[in-house]
Formats: sequence, structure tokens, C-alpha cells
Amino acid sequence: MKITWIGHAALKLEGSKTVFIDPFLTGNPASNTRLDSVTQADVVVVTHDHGDHLGDSFAICKKTGATLVSIYEIAEAASKEGIKAEMMNVGGTVAVEGVTVSLVPAIHTAGLGGTATGAVVEMDGKKVYHAGDTGLSMEMQLIGEMYTPDIGFLPIDGRFNMTPRLAAKAAELLKIPKLVPIHYNTFPLVQCSPEEFKKRVGDKSNVIILNPGEFVEI
Repeated sequence: MKITWIGHAALKLEGSKTVFIDPFLTGNPASNTRLDSVTQADVVVVTHDHGDHLGDSFAICKKTGATLVSIYEIAEAASKEGIKAEMMNVGGTVAVEGVTVSLVPAIHTAGLGGTATGAVVEMDGKKVYHAGDTGLSMEMQLIGEMYTPDIGFLPIDGRFNMTPRLAAKAAELLKIPKLVPIHYNTFPLVQCSPEEFKKRVGDKSNVIILNPGEFVEI
């Protein structure tokens, strides 16, 4: 599986299917990927409806025919716009187009549904944990234990999410072999050092620092 960090919290997963997670493209200064360049998508996963996560989700689904997977209220709103949507909630798992999506706890606000989520996406025998927007939580220990992700993407901006110090503790709880820091240095309010995060994690996980547009393969 090829996983591209589009920038901010947006990911593109490419394997037997094409999956976007939180595809904030339009208005994202860290992204060189624009909506008009997206021609293929099978599943779009949305962790919550803040603009920098909901982003172009609905537009991508309308353009490509992809199925949107999200918490009940967001999926309901998508359905009202004629989008194929799978409604679910924290603790649930759905299978769409050969892709399995599980929503997991995150500590963060949201509009529709009132709460944010994280997501574990499984495709081609590999599992990707996208933490969404979240603070540090002991729930992460259970996420690591129950879902056993192969790679995790953790927010580290230190204002709306965890600081690098707290994200390093999350790494200790999760016990995921590979981690990528996200959700930082996109805007003036979310400036922080991925190198500090990597140093604090140490040998607890292999921290891979990407630039927007770069990818990792698992």
C-alpha cells in the first residue's frame, strides 16, 4: 500500500482501491493536490466535520462516485446530497469496496455528531490508523491492542491537538511500528517541530517525517 501525506491531515491510500482520509485540498496551503486533479476514489473517510478535515470530501464523492464513510450525522448529511454513504459510529466497523473502516475514539469537538473520531482503515491486509484530531488518551492503548495497526498518523500541532511530548506518550501507548506526524506547520497557529516528536519517541516506534506530497509504503 502506498500512503501519500497530501498535507495537514489529508491522506491518500493506494492499493487495490483508492481511499482518501480527511481530504482537505481546497484552501490547504500545504497541499499541491487540487480537486480538479482527483480522478479516482473508491472510499472517502471523514473523521469529523471541521473544515480542515471535511474539506473536499463531498465534492470528491460526487465527482468520482466514491462512498463516504463517517459518523452517522456526517454520512446522513452526505446522503441528502445524493452521495453514497455508510453511516456508523465509534466502535463500529463497516466494509466497503473491499476496504474495512473502523471508527475509534478521539478527544476533540465537532459540529455534526458533536464529537470527532479516529479511523483504522484496512486494505490489502494492511491497517492504517489515522488519529484525526485528538488529545492524548488512554484509549490509544486499546486502539493499539485491539486493531494492531501497521502504521499510525498522529497530529502534533500542540494547540488543537497533542504537543510533541504528549504525542510521544501516545506512541508509547499505541505500540505501532511506524508513525508519521501530521497536522502541523500548515498555518501560523499550528507551528511545531516534527524532529522534536521523533526525538521524544526514540526507539518506541520508527518515526517517518514526510513533506507534503511525499509517501510511505507498507
